[in-house]
Amino acid sequence: MTRRDARRVPPGATSATRLALVAVVLAATGALTATFVSGGGKGAADAATAPSAFVAIEQVRPNVVRPPAGPKASTGRFTVDCGTNGVGKFSPDNPVAQPGVRNGAEHVHDFVGNLAVTADSSDADLAASGTTCANGDRSSYFWPVVRIDRSARADAGDVRRALAATSGAVVCPAVRDRLPAVPVGARAAVDRGLTELDRLEASANRRVARARGVDVGLNDDVLRWLRVRRAATLAGIGAAIRASGGQAPTGLVSRTDCDVSYDAVHARLHAAHSPAASSATPQVSCPSVRDRLPGVPGPALAEVDHALTELDRQVSEANQRLVTGRGAGGAGFVENAVLGPLTAGRAAVLDRIAVAIGRAGARPQGLDTLARCTVDRSDGRPATPPSGAASPLPDPQGPNRELPNNTGRILRPAAVLIEYRGNPVGKVVPMPRFLRELTGDAKPTSRGPANARATWTCSGFDDRLSDRYPICPTGRQVQRVHDFPGCWDGRNTDSANHRGHVAFADRTTGACPPGFAAIPQLRITISYDIPRRVQLSGQYALDSFPEENHNPFSDHNDFINVNSTRTMQRIAACLNSGRNCR
Repeated sequence: MTRRDARRVPPGATSATRLALVAVVLAATGALTATFVSGGGKGAADAATAPSAFVAIEQVRPNVVRPPAGPKASTGRFTVDCGTNGVGKFSPDNPVAQPGVRNGAEHVHDFVGNLAVTADSSDADLAASGTTCANGDRSSYFWPVVRIDRSARADAGDVRRALAATSGAVVCPAVRDRLPAVPVGARAAVDRGLTELDRLEASANRRVARARGVDVGLNDDVLRWLRVRRAATLAGIGAAIRASGGQAPTGLVSRTDCDVSYDAVHARLHAAHSPAASSATPQVSCPSVRDRLPGVPGPALAEVDHALTELDRQVSEANQRLVTGRGAGGAGFVENAVLGPLTAGRAAVLDRIAVAIGRAGARPQGLDTLARCTVDRSDGRPATPPSGAASPLPDPQGPNRELPNNTGRILRPAAVLIEYRGNPVGKVVPMPRFLRELTGDAKPTSRGPANARATWTCSGFDDRLSDRYPICPTGRQVQRVHDFPGCWDGRNTDSANHRGHVAFADRTTGACPPGFAAIPQLRITISYDIPRRVQLSGQYALDSFPEENHNPFSDHNDFINVNSTRTMQRIAACLNSGRNCR
């Protein structure tokens, strides 16, 4: 089918009709030619994703550049088998880009590796978790799911009109419930800092709320303004705690950056749906404790900090049990094996906190009321969150773990290849433990395309990547290839925008930017067996934020390195010696 043939499609035809005509012509001719015209995934759609979001892989010119290996190159390869999410760990949390924001992604991710990871996981939680990786790697690897949906999704024109009438809302990571024990001498300064964080978020939200529709420039200006001021305020909170003898807060830099959510667009597009049952990965919700404590006397600080870490560990273990125990123990499993032991354990730790503080000051009252937690309901509706744990963003619902406009059957990957690669210029140094990395951008529409990356291809076509969904020849798999930054600043495991501490090597030479060292470069290749008729009909698509409407250019992937120091040293040695290892 040529461009001239495409122009013969009746101009009044619906997009569903156009897709049917396209499929008939392609099926009849066996050809995959210039039928689908690039539109960034934003064309109209009825019972399918837009035709402009798809491309025959033969139409994509070879564009993958492989820098030549120099005499000092690290040419090895280290692979890790973490499975294909056979345990069914799905979540709309994003612990890298949106830590502390439950359901912050507004779309569902596949998770492999770390079993306990949530938006609130501490490094200690991650290090103690179980894993799906065969070699014991506790790292967390996660990406948005792909779905097959033969029912109608929102028409792109409807999405644009809904967005034009919708204001964004600023969403920031929680800080109050992630601080260490606050010394008595720092309590007032910390409270002022927390109040300032609230004021900054409210001010930023007012600026964004005055606009209708997606304004990339405004969003960028507001988030930059907010990031600078939150960073300074968080630094002040940390300094106040340390100056009074408290434990230095960890991970606050990860909670600097905020985002603009267009979740309200769902109310204009979708009626509430109430599926009969849910098989979404449940998650424990517990009342926050840290923000309920008074200033802690100096003699009690170490004991209270230890107890707070223990509370985190208990929740992490409960969340892991919900993943590994799915379908076990009958109707009483959650209460008997998860919530009952968790409540008892929390009650004992909360009592220890009260006793420790009471030895040197006034004993806090009412901590025992914070022991009881909840788990997402089995009927697909979110549980009523306990006080202090409310979430403004929806939980996945129904047997397909659906969110508004992210609907249909989740397609389990046929294969997931996780590999660490060397550098073509020189040797690599080990990654630091708990390094956070992301690749791509989930929001090229509302944040601009600077960080977005083409990821789509077909098996046997590894010389090209597309920013559109590929239509593959018969017998070939749809693939997503996610390359992570391979250069590190040598100091930080995260940064305020989750990008500044790492960098991509030069595309043509492979050299790292000045001030950055080469580290094992992570590549994740995800392969899918998608029926060709589904590809031709435009019925598979990526989960996405509402304003993206399944834009294939919004593909992304996230990673937290929880390899042991010894394992990461072994990975680096393998790459530097030019071997293939696992």
